[in-house]
Amino acid sequence: MGTGINDSPASIRLRPAANIRCGRFTRAAERVGRTQSTVSLQIRKLEQNLGRSVFERNGRDFLLTADGEVLLNYARQLLHLADEARSRILEPEVEGNVRLGTPEDFATVYLPDILARFARTHPRVALEVNCNFSFNLLEGFSRDEYDLVLVKREPQGPAGGIAVWRDTLVWVSGPKLVPDPAQPLPLVLAPAPDVYRKRALAALQAAKREWRIVYTSPSSEGLQAAVRAGLGVTVLSKDMAPEGLMMLGAEHNLPTMPDAEIALYRAPGTISRAAQLLAQHVTHSLEIAAGRGHPAS
Repeated sequence: MGTGINDSPASIRLRPAANIRCGRFTRAAERVGRTQSTVSLQIRKLEQNLGRSVFERNGRDFLLTADGEVLLNYARQLLHLADEARSRILEPEVEGNVRLGTPEDFATVYLPDILARFARTHPRVALEVNCNFSFNLLEGFSRDEYDLVLVKREPQGPAGGIAVWRDTLVWVSGPKLVPDPAQPLPLVLAPAPDVYRKRALAALQAAKREWRIVYTSPSSEGLQAAVRAGLGVTVLSKDMAPEGLMMLGAEHNLPTMPDAEIALYRAPGTISRAAQLLAQHVTHSLEIAAGRGHPAS
């Protein structure tokens, strides 16, 4: 008996992954190049074949049901397998070295599985991955030290990169610290010109909230250790905040911050086929993963 998902990878994207990323069938239809009525019809057929509801309406938006969450997880796995199979068949003999630079926290949370799938598909490609702050990565990129870099940046700049992920920024503290709204906010931040540091100080200045920097470290792990110890508050991506840290907000007299984004830059000129494939793989994998976070618009 058919399940309604036994289609090509392009069709699978119409169900429920694209819809949950976009929140509405109209935006999902635009994303996958179909009409809104076609997407709605496919979802109805899917739910009829499953005998279960995949979405529930929340005003004008749609949210996944518990069954929809299960199906979405399998849909992502199917997309990953389809991509691996396609790459393995069409590009089986690609080889060479690819130099990739990436922020430490992004590499820790999102890249391990993505790079592992690429390595399985292209076993003759050697990956050289370096973790650093975005400013340092761009400096190295300008000196031809990388084939590809993923960097945190302000939306729409600097020019040349492709936005692949949207970062929602939050204030976090450890369980040993509850900030006093009447006192200057103790901050644990990366050194300038870090994007998160810039966002934090600009937001506090706009809100006229007093602050003082109590700890600076060039290491993401060092910053998180200081926060856990109760030294101060820091700024992290909401999707990359580790367990054990508490998110803070308006109740602590803290302002909201605009989103940042992660962008992928390719070395100028013609890059190797291996680097091209890795860039495509990272971009597409993050697009699939965007249902768990905030894709770049």
